[in-house]
Formats: sequence, structure tokens, C-alpha cells
Amino acid sequence: MRRKMLLAFVSLLAGLMVAVLFQSNQTTEVRDTRDLWEVRTDLREEQLKQQNLYKQIRDAEIIIEQYEGKSDREKLETLKESVNVLKEKAGLTEIKGKGLVIRVNPLYQDLQFGQVYPTVPPELLHRLINELNTYGANNIAIANERYTSITPIRSVNEYTYVNNHPLPPLPMEIKVLASDVEKLLDYMQVSRVNDYFAVENLELEYDIEHNLTLPKYDQSIDFKWLNSADFDETGES
Repeated sequence: MRRKMLLAFVSLLAGLMVAVLFQSNQTTEVRDTRDLWEVRTDLREEQLKQQNLYKQIRDAEIIIEQYEGKSDREKLETLKESVNVLKEKAGLTEIKGKGLVIRVNPLYQDLQFGQVYPTVPPELLHRLINELNTYGANNIAIANERYTSITPIRSVNEYTYVNNHPLPPLPMEIKVLASDVEKLLDYMQVSRVNDYFAVENLELEYDIEHNLTLPKYDQSIDFKWLNSADFDETGES
């Protein structure tokens, strides 16, 4: 009975890993018209998602292989370790480390009375995230909202929402953890994304910090389309 329950949990764990990325592919924004840059950006994002999906599938296979030939106690310990690793990868835990702080500022600070600072459009945020991921970002938080593969970024009544929360007024910070922060900084300082922000009267300011804290992703994840009956059947005595 216990062995069947462990096997069912492993299967569920593997299914959840694939489900997160599958769900992110289902919610890709559809545009009526796209310029060449947008087409290339979308293609690169989909390629990164696909590569990540293959890696997650392989990780799930490795987890399952680790249970063969082990005692129930060893399997339970391995399960706990695997769950912690998966939660960290999925952004479900707070994480600390050396990283890059990107401050988004209005390009012109001396606005006249009655004028409002520009906002960051969703497509511009997507471009920035795409550049960060391309150049080695591991974890990202936008204005204290943890970004994951299923994070929605959309415009609602002319306000940009991340994880169903509106972005605060400028200036705001984007925190990024990376294995090689200096290399990421070098890439971002010469990236064309800076020009795209300038077009929107925004500028990006970069600083390296050694003790960054990124919050956990605190939104609910909908797995209702998973067939839980398969796991219930496996766990029967």
C-alpha cells in the first residue's frame, strides 16, 4: 500500500512539472499584427519554453529512476528533496542571492503639474524578460511580484498588471538572480531593449547587489484539468 502511494506521488509530481509548462503554452497572447521583432521574440520565447519543457520531463524521469532499488524510507527522503527543488524552480519559495537590480525610471523627471509619468506597457515588459532569460537570468521579480512561466502580464484599463496586481507608479524595481551577474549586466547594458524603453520615455538603470531577496509566487495554480483518477487508482490497496 505504502509503495503504491509513493509511486502515485512520484507520478503526480512528474505530472505537475509538465502541467505548469503546458499551461503556460496554452495562455500565449495572440496578436492580430506583429512586426518582425515581435515574431522573432515570440519564436525565441517558445523555443525557450520548449527547451525548458524537455528539461522538466528529463528531470521527472530522473526522479522516477531514483526510486528503483531504494527502501521506502530512502524514497520518502528523496521525495522531500525533490519537492523542495521543484518548488524552488517553480518560484514557489522565497529565494536569495547575488543579482541585478533594474530600476525603471521616467526619462524626463521634470514633468509639468498635471502630467503623469509613463507606464510600462506589457509588450515592453515581455521584451525585457525575454532579454534577461536569453542572457542568463534564473529568477525574476517585477515590482515585488515573482515572475514564473505562467505569470500573466496584461493591460487592464490602461494599467499594466503582473500576477493580477497593478504595477506601482514609477520608478519601480525589477530584481534578477543569475549565475553570472556580471556577464548579465554587460549584456543588458548594450541590449537594444534600452532603446525600446527610451521610445516610451523610460530608462533602465542597472546595479549589482550581493544580497537580493525575491518573493515567492503566491498565486494559485489551476491543475483541475489533470486526471486525478489515474493517481487514485494507483493508490488503491
